[in-house]
Amino acid sequence: MNRYLVMAMRRPGFDPAVVQPHKDFLQGLRAGGRLEMSGGFSDQSGGAYLMLAADMSEALSIAHQDPAHISGGWDITVYEWNAR
Repeated sequence: MNRYLVMAMRRPGFDPAVVQPHKDFLQGLRAGGRLEMSGGFSDQSGGAYLMLAADMSEALSIAHQDPAHISGGWDITVYEWNAR
């Protein structure tokens, strides 16, 4: 498994009602052993999470299931991260 850093940046006018479903999605990833860490930025501009996936294709597939992405209220960017 490789590590992927997912940046979720809020767009102007994002729907705050999507925050809880996004958190629930992350909890599901954590329960499935796919999420190493996650958190929001102190300036409320968005957040990031570090997940495990076999490759970029799988990482994108997972990230695109995030309610933050589905809602269109966040810009979701995925990076393969060679962190140690």
